[in-house]
Amino acid sequence: MTESSPMIVLLAVLLACGALVALAAVLWRSRKPAAEDTTLAELRRAQSEAAGRLEAMIGLLAKGQSHLAHTVNERLDSVSHRLGDSLEQTRQKTTENLQKLHERLAVIDSAQKNITELATQVTSLQSVLANKQSRGAFGQGQMEAIIQDSLPKGAYAFQQALSNRSRPDCCVFLPDSRPLVIDAKFPLEAVTAYREAKSEDERKAAAQRLRADIGKHVGDIAGKYLIPGETQELAFMFVPSESVYAELHDGFDDVVQKAFRAKVVIVSPSLLMIAVHVIRQIQKDARMREAADQIRDEVGHLVRDVGLLGDRVRKLQTHFNQSTEDIRQAIISIDKIEARGERIHHVELGAPASAANVIPATPPLRKLEAGE
Repeated sequence: MTESSPMIVLLAVLLACGALVALAAVLWRSRKPAAEDTTLAELRRAQSEAAGRLEAMIGLLAKGQSHLAHTVNERLDSVSHRLGDSLEQTRQKTTENLQKLHERLAVIDSAQKNITELATQVTSLQSVLANKQSRGAFGQGQMEAIIQDSLPKGAYAFQQALSNRSRPDCCVFLPDSRPLVIDAKFPLEAVTAYREAKSEDERKAAAQRLRADIGKHVGDIAGKYLIPGETQELAFMFVPSESVYAELHDGFDDVVQKAFRAKVVIVSPSLLMIAVHVIRQIQKDARMREAADQIRDEVGHLVRDVGLLGDRVRKLQTHFNQSTEDIRQAIISIDKIEARGERIHHVELGAPASAANVIPATPPLRKLEAGE
């Protein structure tokens, strides 16, 4: 009905225009004097018809406008209801999203705090590693933790003095009483400079410095801690970083080989752990070899005790067999006594001697022999 209303209006306008045209024609015809009355009658009739049609079109137009207003109101109500529902859903979703956003922001704040604390710890660790003495204490602590977790007390010693008054970081005692020396002071400044080098010239200079520092430290370890007859022929240089150890083997194999020729082995935390476990097994085997004679004597005593126990068990078996025989003989005697008691019980004193009551003559009593 909404789409047909403009058509109705257009039709009404066309009808009005037609009526005007008819009126104009009638007026034009009215110029003739002879037909003046007839023309006026026709004009009035046409005017009346046009007015009736116009009123009908106006009523139809009013009805269409009323229906259009009703339809528009219904659609506006439906749209308002839908819009209200949509706004309510949008509000709920927005509230939920904001709540989730607040939760995620809280998680992000917590993560930010953790990152801040981690950055503080990293900065503290960096400041520790920047100081040579602090870095030495850090490597010393890591090495001591590995040794203490892998070896029993008494199998190692920290800062023990040698005959030349030097004090290595750790001495691990082997079965031949000569300690294996472990040094935990690694020259990390050269490695840091080599990593932070930006140009090729800086990298070459840092590599040369790294080779010089490690070579000097290897010489110091070999000179102070490798004492013939007192310490082992090898010493360990502990590197408290797997990445630094891998970088040395990857780019400075000549330094590693030079240290090995000087009888100084560069070890990382994992290699030191493996070496310590092997040393612990060696110490255990040595203790077992030292106790082998004692074990052999104890086994001999055990064999003799087992032999004595066998003799005593056999004697006990003999006595048991004799006791069994004695018990059997005693049971035989008991059976005989019970039979004689039964016969005495059936004797009837003063009864006439008849064939039915004659009791067989009891054999004369005799002395029981041994075993009866």
